[in-house]
This record gives sequence, C-alpha cells and structure tokens, in this order.
Amino acid sequence: MIELPNKIDKSELADKPRVAFEGIVEEIDTEEKAQIAIGLLSKEKIVGFDTETRPSFTRGVAHKIALLQLSTKNNAYLFRLNKIGIPDCVAGFLSDPNIIKVGISIKDDFHSLSSRREMKPAGFVELQDLCGGMGIEEKGLQKLYCLLFKERISKNQQLSNWEIDSLTESQRQYAAIDAWACLRIYEYVADLKKSGEYRIIKKYAEESNTEAR
Repeated sequence: MIELPNKIDKSELADKPRVAFEGIVEEIDTEEKAQIAIGLLSKEKIVGFDTETRPSFTRGVAHKIALLQLSTKNNAYLFRLNKIGIPDCVAGFLSDPNIIKVGISIKDDFHSLSSRREMKPAGFVELQDLCGGMGIEEKGLQKLYCLLFKERISKNQQLSNWEIDSLTESQRQYAAIDAWACLRIYEYVADLKKSGEYRIIKKYAEESNTEAR
C-alpha cells in the first residue's frame, strides 16, 4: 500500500534532488521538422504536453505562445511556434482524439494556442482533475511531481525569454521536463488508480490552492 499526502509544503521542496531529463531534446523550427516530429509522435498512445510564452513585464502588453512541448518517455520535441506558427500537422495532432495529450492547467494552454490558430483540441487529460479525483489537492506541477516522486523540478527558467533566437540548454531542459513530467505523473497515477493500492493521508488541512503551474 502506497501512502501519499494530500498536499506538500513548499519548504519540503528545497532539499529534494533536482530532476533532469535524460532523453533526447529536439528543437522544431521548420515545418519540415514539424512534419517529421508529428509523424513520430503520432505513433504514441500518450504524450506529455505543455507550452511556454515570453513573459511581459509591461502592463497591457501580452505575447503570443512561443513554444509547444510534446514529450514521450525518451524524446521531447520543442516546437518554436514564434518561428513556424502552428502548421497543419501540429493542429491536426492536437485535435486528434485518439492520442492522449496530458497536461496541467490546459485551459490556459488552449487559450494561448487559440491566439495563434483556431482549432478544436481533443484527446486532452487535465492532471489537476485526474489527481484531484484520488484526493490529491496540489494544483501545480512542481509540488505535484515532488509529492509523487520526491524530486524537485527547477522553475528558474520559467520567466526567461522564450522567443530568443536559440534556446539555452537550461531552457531546453526546463521545457522538456515540464512536458515529460506530465506524462510520468499520468502513467504513475493511472497505475495507482488501476491497482487501488494507495491511500491518501490528510497531512494538511484543506485550504484554497490557487497555484496553477
């Protein structure tokens, strides 16, 4: 029987080992590369999903989504949407109900994607709903991942410039991990729910949790 707390305190993250993505990370900055990547991703049943947008520090100024991340267990594809937009192959993949795309706060992602191209996303699973259904109350990826795997996802690159000409290695790692972590959480939680061999411990009293990512 696996025992899991319903929440985790932020102070518990500090001493946990940092997560690293050890698979292959590929930047997709042409439509040709996008077609190849989508061809490979279309062979998967489940992929991790996330997006990044250049932050704005000026009131009233908002940037369009710059990066789309799709990850398998071993390969993370970073689609540079600020360079290639959303090609037909990518739009088709995101609208395919037969391939599960797992993310967190996906309504925000849908809104960002719609600013670049109108589409009807399908086949998506919201981790907040999946984990909430089993009694876990965390909403953010960092805390949720740490609660399940006792490892820490660094958020140092979250507010970096995602429209930069060439992503830094730190940005590539951050972007890959965010999508890959969603996939890992989904598979772990799905296995737990299937077996029923888990128990949620009310470590912290219920309270409003507004953390989204």
